[in-house]
Amino acid sequence: MADKKLSLSSLQPAAPRKSRKRIGRGLGSGKGRYSGRGIKGQKARSGSNKLRPGFEGGQMPIYMRLGKQRGPYSRDAMPVGPHRTRVHAVNVRDLERFDGEVTPETLKDAGLIRNTKLDVKILGHGELTKKLTVSAHLFSAGAREKIEGAGGTITWLRGEPKPRPPKRRERKAAPPPEETTEEPKAEAEEAAAEPPVRDSGPGEGAPGEPGGSPAEAPDTAMKDSGNGEDQDQASS
Repeated sequence: MADKKLSLSSLQPAAPRKSRKRIGRGLGSGKGRYSGRGIKGQKARSGSNKLRPGFEGGQMPIYMRLGKQRGPYSRDAMPVGPHRTRVHAVNVRDLERFDGEVTPETLKDAGLIRNTKLDVKILGHGELTKKLTVSAHLFSAGAREKIEGAGGTITWLRGEPKPRPPKRRERKAAPPPEETTEEPKAEAEEAAAEPPVRDSGPGEGAPGEPGGSPAEAPDTAMKDSGNGEDQDQASS
């Protein structure tokens, strides 16, 4: 090719052309009969290449069979609300290349962050020996200690956040124990020592008294009836 003169008639691609795969052209082609789709089934039909990812043929998919961790505090949940963690993290070891003042703009120019749309947080990994004035949105406790330990200062771009008190559940106080006096105990012991007094009912008392036993009433009635029969016999 180097000896030939380049012309329109001698142009050709650098790599040889590959002919397209022809399916359904007989068994000898290697892609005959079923055209590489197999026998029946959903994937043998037209439109089977349009199935969405994760589709399992209609059965319960894996992402629905597994349990979920709900709420913004789970490990796999998106950060929401005041717990948002989308920030650019920069360690103090990366600040050794700067002199004087450090701002998000200088960090972007140095290639440590992509843009200035998100907040910048300075973390405390590594060591810092230079005296710097660092301006950022957030600082970790270790980063603040190392920057100020090297003689530098920090500037909060949105004001220093107020420390939040830890949330503690209020435990309900146990009810005070009931005060027990000795007088009720003594009264209870006296009541237990005395024998129970039974009231005289209709079946108790002397036979001649009102309230006598009803078992004696039929005997007296029988005696009265016997005296009456004797008087009738004597009169006759």
